[in-house]
Amino acid sequence: MLDTTHNFPRGTIVIEDLQIGMSRDLSKVITDKDIEMFAEVSTDHNPVHLDEDYAHDTIFEGRIAHGMLTAGLISAVIGEQLPGHGTVYLGQSLKFLAPVRPGDRVRAVVEVTAIDYARRRVTMDTWCEIDGKKVLKGEATVLAPSRKFD
Repeated sequence: MLDTTHNFPRGTIVIEDLQIGMSRDLSKVITDKDIEMFAEVSTDHNPVHLDEDYAHDTIFEGRIAHGMLTAGLISAVIGEQLPGHGTVYLGQSLKFLAPVRPGDRVRAVVEVTAIDYARRRVTMDTWCEIDGKKVLKGEATVLAPSRKFD
């Protein structure tokens, strides 16, 4: 369940209103159900995500969430908050820095770093963190919605 006390309102910020340095974030506790549902949707049933006994004997010493489940939180911030509804993903780089485990509260953050108003392109630094420690970082490029196309 999303922790709405720390999340910005959902909606859209059109390209004409975007500025360098704008950022938005959301916070979510990753649950066993999240991991199980992601395994079903993605068809990735790697036992490091689903089987505690198996996962205990790996380098992670316990179950971890799918990396793309964590990355999906970035997509949620981009698609729901910044720029928001109507945004089209053009690209995303990701580097996984540390595991995310069931019960971890992940904060996903996006920050605008470049804007090409003429082409409606926005570049953003993206990251996820747990207790202030980055577990994922990357960069996204999106096509932002515009008032001109409402």
